[in-house]
Amino acid sequence: MNIQHLGRADYLQVFQAMRNFTESRTDETEDELWVVEHNPVFTLGLAGDPAHLLNAGDIPLVQSDRGGQITYHGPGQIVLYPLINLHRHGLRVREYVHLLEQVIIDTLDEVGVAGAQRKPGAPGVYIPGGGELAKIAALGIKVRKGCTYHGLSLNVDMDLSPFLQINPCGYRGLETVDIASTGVKISFNEMQTHLVKNLVCQLEAARSAANPQ
Repeated sequence: MNIQHLGRADYLQVFQAMRNFTESRTDETEDELWVVEHNPVFTLGLAGDPAHLLNAGDIPLVQSDRGGQITYHGPGQIVLYPLINLHRHGLRVREYVHLLEQVIIDTLDEVGVAGAQRKPGAPGVYIPGGGELAKIAALGIKVRKGCTYHGLSLNVDMDLSPFLQINPCGYRGLETVDIASTGVKISFNEMQTHLVKNLVCQLEAARSAANPQ
């Protein structure tokens, strides 16, 4: 798998590049993982309801073709875009989503963030908050010709106020948190290294299981 570190980049530019890569790839094209941190942007899923944008302010809104509703990307948030051939890894879409969630849960546990878990009917990863579960990571994927693009985002140490301008992922009043707010001290780059390592390991394990020697 080729790992591309894109640094800080505008969402629309990366979105178009992912779509172009997926459209032009063949059965022989090597999978890639794009690692990026976006400039502030709200993104709306393919069937997303614009009413969940409560107040855009000066943050641009981009219509995407991923699944899910509305979310926010910005500095201090790790975004991973796995561009993989699902058949090559022996994965169905639901299994792939489960794998992405498990990568995040395992990584948070590894660095000392307690209680990371799934929430039935609401893709993503959550941790115990002020009485209810608070969202710390979001998922949104697209599958085209059996290949994935878009991916996951994990809040590390960011300005969380833009999440108050939306109903995150379509849920009114959903609390959104980051790793910094849990009291765990870890640098952005260190957390990115942990997350990338765990994702690559789990994808390689799935590929090996699907293609035994």
